[in-house]
Amino acid sequence: MFFGELPVAKAEGAILAHSLALSGGRLRKGLTLRQEHLEQIAASGIERVVVAIPAPDDLGEDEAALQIARAAAGPGIELRVVGTGRVNLHARSPGLARLVADRILAANAVDPMLTLATVPDLHRLDPGGMIATVKVISYAVPRQAVAAVAGAASGAVSLAPVVWSEATLIETQIAGQASGAKGARVTEARLARLGLSMAPPLHVAHETGALAQAIRTAPGAGPLLILTASATSDPQDVGPAALRLAGGVVERVGMPVDPGNLLFLGRCQNRPVIGLPGCARSPALNGADWVLERICCGIPISSADIAAMGLGGLLVEMPSRPHPRMTPPPP
Repeated sequence: MFFGELPVAKAEGAILAHSLALSGGRLRKGLTLRQEHLEQIAASGIERVVVAIPAPDDLGEDEAALQIARAAAGPGIELRVVGTGRVNLHARSPGLARLVADRILAANAVDPMLTLATVPDLHRLDPGGMIATVKVISYAVPRQAVAAVAGAASGAVSLAPVVWSEATLIETQIAGQASGAKGARVTEARLARLGLSMAPPLHVAHETGALAQAIRTAPGAGPLLILTASATSDPQDVGPAALRLAGGVVERVGMPVDPGNLLFLGRCQNRPVIGLPGCARSPALNGADWVLERICCGIPISSADIAAMGLGGLLVEMPSRPHPRMTPPPP
């Protein structure tokens, strides 16, 4: 592609590289110059213009972006053409971004004029949320480079949709201690963001036997969420102990995400069980969100996966936190 200055008289058919404010109106960059445009430019006293002229084997920016986006888009993705060399990739439904990092890195290594930017892997998306954007920087690019990028990025951007329709919450209560409805209300809102409904919450005493019975008999088949009146501080505490007594398996107690440290994870009767940390009573992001989102989207999560969440697991402090990480300085 040629890019540079030309005499106005020789610029017909070229692409205007920079917008021009003329006496008769504004000509925007990216415009293919016709004879009437050249006359308007000359009438304004301009003798030379900066233009781009594609080579015979070049693709225009819009077609190049569309080819790359079509190749990169996997299941659950829809394309939205923006123009000016940009096509956005959006989620068709609620879910989590699934990105093939090696393919995206390889695509972006081909030609700096051809770019593919994404949200982080496992980022939660609402319906219509943008998961990636393809931007072609120059006005035209070699067809061969576009083919190389499209090949490298093939199927690299997809969506893991939600696989459950409902979840059940069990809350434990300590005699004489007010429980409130905030935990259920916030949990219901969390599930709604993922497109799940919440069954009527169950309330039981904060005792191992009572909670075990509730786990065994809880209705539904979707994820089972447990919000205990007192935070889980040991693998033998009420929540994990009740899950074992109910015939379930405890896979992890504690996580290196703050807020969210006091989570436990397991299974019972082929349904996932998440012991929510106390911070889950707040709508602010916490470690339980990352676990809940993966489980609701059918993505397996192991103890090792939770351990790996420590990298990037220091989240924003919640103003309502009973025990902040740092005490404020004296006045």
